Amino acid sequence: MLLVVGVYLVAGNLVNGAGGGSVSLAKGAVPAAYSSLVQKWGNLCSALNPALLAAQLYQESGFNPNAKSPAKAEGIAQFIPGTWATHGIDGNGDGVRNVWDPNDAIPSAATYDCQLATYVKDVPGNQSENMLASYNAGAYAVIKYQGVPPYAETKNYVKTITSLEQSFAAPVSRVDPSEQAATAITYAQNKLGTPYLWGGNGTADQGGRFDCSGLTKAAFESAGITLPRVANDQYNAGPHPQRAELLPGDLVFFSDDLTNSRAIRHVGIYVGGGYMIDAPRTGAVIRFDPIDTPDYFGATRVTEDGAKALPTTV
Repeated sequence: MLLVVGVYLVAGNLVNGAGGGSVSLAKGAVPAAYSSLVQKWGNLCSALNPALLAAQLYQESGFNPNAKSPAKAEGIAQFIPGTWATHGIDGNGDGVRNVWDPNDAIPSAATYDCQLATYVKDVPGNQSENMLASYNAGAYAVIKYQGVPPYAETKNYVKTITSLEQSFAAPVSRVDPSEQAATAITYAQNKLGTPYLWGGNGTADQGGRFDCSGLTKAAFESAGITLPRVANDQYNAGPHPQRAELLPGDLVFFSDDLTNSRAIRHVGIYVGGGYMIDAPRTGAVIRFDPIDTPDYFGATRVTEDGAKALPTTV
């Protein structure tokens, strides 16, 4: 969540100019209602890019504009009231600074990130990592240690966001294959013919039955990777190869809204030749199904770091 960095507040000291303009967002990774905001404000400074900003918003709220934490952090960017009072801006020019309005909160998050980047601009190392570390531990700690401070929480925070960043960026080159893919496929193949069960995780009390995301979760757990339980969060477990680049073991996703990964409703494991193994619906069994259907959303090449970075609740 966004914290106040009290001794380094510099009123009006914003960073202007384009940042990572070459970074584009992966298809549908950010809900359509927010993607143009994230693309625009993610280029506010050189330490930030749209995928990095998207990763922060997902980590904080799962793109939920009504999110409120027990610590009273509020809105899509999870500002606490004191930070909002200092750093909230009127992003849409309607004369109101509203923490619950993504048109204000997303620009405010980007502005705050870039302010932090100015405080640590002379610190050696990666400027984006130093910015994220400032966001978590305070700019004074980054300056003191001349880089990411040796705090476990801060180091994990930086790694989490930079790993998630890969899930929100459109790949610029072919994505490396997953080493765990063959194990996941083997697990799923051994479940062919198993009846579908809504909410099924394959446990003994459920008769070893699965639903779609229960199957993919169990398949990758057999390969030592823990995925979230639901399909739309599994989409963020790694980068996104194009349809022509699919390899066996990639997760493939389906949705009635092709502009919003949060609306994904089905997932399977690609096995090649245009087919996947999936647990399709009540009354069916785990089977091979074609992927080239009108509701095909996209794919994810699961990585260990990508899976570990996913928040447990969003």
